[in-house]
Amino acid sequence: MGIGNSADHTAGAAASSLGSTELSASWFERAKRSLAGGISSSSRLTSTGPDPYPLYMRSGSGARIRDVDGNEYLDYLLSYGSAVLGHAPPELTGELTKVLATGTMFGTCNVPEVELAERIQEMVPCAELVRFANSGSEAVQGAIRTARGVTGRSRVLKFEGHYHGWTDTLAISNRPAPEETGPHDAPHSVPHSPGIPTGVVADVVVCPWNDPESLRAVFAAHPAEFAAAICEPIVANNACTMPDPGFLDLLRDLCTAHGTALVFDEVCTGFRTGPGGAQTLFGVRPDLAVFSKALGGGLPIAAFAGVRELMEPLATGYVKHGGTYNSSPLCATAASLTLARLADPAVTGRIEATGQRIMEAIRRAAKDHGVPCAVQGVGAMFQVVFTPDGTPTRAYRDTFRLDRHRYDAFRHHLLLQGVHTNAYGLACWFVSSAVTPDELDRTCEAIDVAFAGLAGDDD
Repeated sequence: MGIGNSADHTAGAAASSLGSTELSASWFERAKRSLAGGISSSSRLTSTGPDPYPLYMRSGSGARIRDVDGNEYLDYLLSYGSAVLGHAPPELTGELTKVLATGTMFGTCNVPEVELAERIQEMVPCAELVRFANSGSEAVQGAIRTARGVTGRSRVLKFEGHYHGWTDTLAISNRPAPEETGPHDAPHSVPHSPGIPTGVVADVVVCPWNDPESLRAVFAAHPAEFAAAICEPIVANNACTMPDPGFLDLLRDLCTAHGTALVFDEVCTGFRTGPGGAQTLFGVRPDLAVFSKALGGGLPIAAFAGVRELMEPLATGYVKHGGTYNSSPLCATAASLTLARLADPAVTGRIEATGQRIMEAIRRAAKDHGVPCAVQGVGAMFQVVFTPDGTPTRAYRDTFRLDRHRYDAFRHHLLLQGVHTNAYGLACWFVSSAVTPDELDRTCEAIDVAFAGLAGDDD
């Protein structure tokens, strides 16, 4: 079963390599008796295509993961980008075993967290001071509280379709339905879920992405009101929509002019798009930045970092921030070792080159089989969008015209070939440094087979 059990991948490329997933089905039935909905995160409510249950993974090594039924997959979900060095990388497992034997956390200060903070300072342009947390959602909360505490303002500007975690602070207008969105140039602030207080919603002003005129207008309409303006520089949770040239520069200039802290949510872009993340990639320095995912190399850790003027009130205790599990020796060691690898431009360069080849394989297969789509993002993180005319998205409302059913079919065709990707068409592929040349070839072959299947579905 799976790609690992095929003696001749090329010769058998047209046939499905996915075997039975009955054990995953049985585990899901069991899980529903103890876990709410059978899952621990809403994003895990996925399926194996036509089968109404998620896959249960048992193990992973390098670029591959294996489910409980023995199927093996090339993994481009990577725990939503966290396993940037691949699964169970030897450079981490040996050192983490030592930490396990000496104590994983003490609720006190520790040496690895200091070394990790120093490394982040070296790599990230805005990181004059650093604080740690356990998840991207927590770190976003820390950054926004910091901006509010220093400026004395409560309102926050965010962009429609950008995702900044599930907590109340900014779970606004992540993926509103078309009938909820309101006018294009003044989108409604729409809570992501029941249970978010109306006062929280009122404090968040929403702006369309890649619209300079609307951006200028929203700052003019709310003079001296915004504590922070936050964005995903590459909108990982909106199909890897890219910023238009100059848009981030304009946002930087407006924030400076209005005394607003510019916050880059680099939970997904951080370190994976290069040692300095998106702020180096685009040459725009924010005041605060949030990191997670690739930071921990597969262990739960996050950080927010920024200029001394904003971070110093945390140092004095004027702005409060805490957490029992923040930067435990285990997670800080994993993060420090991961960043040591990602600080090498050759490593991030290899990730980028691998992803660019996959992106090109998708474009070529789409053209060869007559299936309109666009591939957007960068090599380290990208997505395929099935627009009617094959054009990329520029803003959230462009996603309303995507063919979601075609994406679902594409993902399932890949899964049948042993390639595991994100089940959600508004998320993205992530590429690890562990993909070998043979695995890259196999991925490109599977992509061609998947597009042939899509073309056949249209016949």
